[in-house]
Order: sequence, then C-alpha cells, then structure tokens
Amino acid sequence: MGTLVVGLYLAPPDRALVLCVDEKPKIQALQGTAPAFPLRPGQAERVTHDYRRHGTLDLFAALDVKAGTVIGSCKPRRRSAEFRTFLEQVESSVARDLEVRLVLDNLKTHKTTLVQDWLVQHPRFNLHFTPTSASGLNLVELDLRGPRALGSCSSRRVLQE
Repeated sequence: MGTLVVGLYLAPPDRALVLCVDEKPKIQALQGTAPAFPLRPGQAERVTHDYRRHGTLDLFAALDVKAGTVIGSCKPRRRSAEFRTFLEQVESSVARDLEVRLVLDNLKTHKTTLVQDWLVQHPRFNLHFTPTSASGLNLVELDLRGPRALGSCSSRRVLQE
C-alpha cells in the first residue's frame, strides 16, 4: 500500500490530480489579555503569558503534491459530515476533466457510509489510504504536524479567515 502512495507522488496518472488530505484538530483561537510589547533594538517582542480562549476549529487541508497549493477549510467539528462537505469544496476547486486521487490516513470518518455514498456519486474521486503506522507518507500531514504561531485571534470567525 505504501508503494502505491509513493508511486502516485513520483508518477501520477495522466489527467489526474494527486491531493494529500489531512485534518488538524482543535486549533485554538487565542487572544492575549494585553497588547504585545513591540520590538526594540536588542530586545525581542514580548507578549504576556495569559490569554483568552475563543473556541477551537478543525482544519481540513488538501495539498496538491505537484503544484504545492492547498485547499483548506475550517470546520467546528471533525466528523464524516464535515469531511463530506470538505470533499464537496475540493470537487468545486478541481477542474472537471481531472481524475482526483486522494491520499489519506485511516481515520474512521473517511470510511463512513455518508462518505462512501458521496464517492459513488463522484466516481472521479479515488481514495488511497496510507498504511496505519506510516502517516509520514501523507505529505500534508508533515506540514500540519508542527505547532503554528497563528497570532492573536479574537474569535473563531477570525481564525477561520
């Protein structure tokens, strides 16, 4: 299975788009309780250690392996319904004449009846699952793995934008 995924990266089929798909759950919308002290000569910007929480969102991302571009969307939850909505977003973003190959992990929300029914209605989409202990084969997962400094977010809406 891992060799199939690597083969998609190295030699994608003609008229096919290979997208690596993953989710980053529980991204927090945090806002400091006081403004940051700006940079000064010889001194880094300083921020307070305390903050206000404004909720969390789950990021869905699809990395175009060849172009390096990302289709992304934040959702309030990470269920199969949100994943299906994300698939609809991907479908509307990809040229109709292309076959779509999605490389994903084995998360159960990718395999529900809701998602399978959607795939039957959209035969140009093909799912390729990475082996259970080889999530590093999913290139977008490597990008989403590390923590991100998202700055100050006063609401979930601001985080989503």
